[in-house]
Amino acid sequence: MSNKLTPQTIVPFLADIFERRGGEEYLGEPVTMAEHMLQGAALAERGGMSERIIVAALLHDIGHFTSEFGTYHPDDTHDRHHEEAGAEVLEEFFPTVVTDCVRYHVAAKRYLCATKPEYFKRLSTASVHSLNLQGGPMSAGEVAEFERNPNLEEIVQVRYLDDAGKHADMETPGFSHFAPMVQRVVDAHCGVH
Repeated sequence: MSNKLTPQTIVPFLADIFERRGGEEYLGEPVTMAEHMLQGAALAERGGMSERIIVAALLHDIGHFTSEFGTYHPDDTHDRHHEEAGAEVLEEFFPTVVTDCVRYHVAAKRYLCATKPEYFKRLSTASVHSLNLQGGPMSAGEVAEFERNPNLEEIVQVRYLDDAGKHADMETPGFSHFAPMVQRVVDAHCGVH
């Protein structure tokens, strides 16, 4: 499906997913999928973070909607990890820093649990449960490998935004507020002026 997407259609495609699928439950958290991602983006914007970080926070969990991307196949023999599914559909249109934040936000949780013991205490019950399914805290070798990523700081930043975006009563703007920013990031990456 991503072959049909272009720099001009990727943002409306993503907006449509938010509109149609955003109301789905977010893994036992008190927010929907859209609320969770919009909260991360809103917090990044309020914090004066770069547009690329805001967009990465907005899109970090887009891979939960894997069926939108045609990634599921009946012959699959393993789980389609949402972080990889999301990064795969975005990588043609977004800079590496954005797709790395999407691709490695789960690994960042494992990394922070291994390197900052106090971080584990911040995790929600649902996040602790998924941590166990995702392999638990990283080993020393995994930490060393992860720290070689040139986008480590941004990945960790988006992880913290991911953790923060789980408030049942937080008001945020909708996807349409962020759409022009998403388009600017796409245009800059794809050389569209």
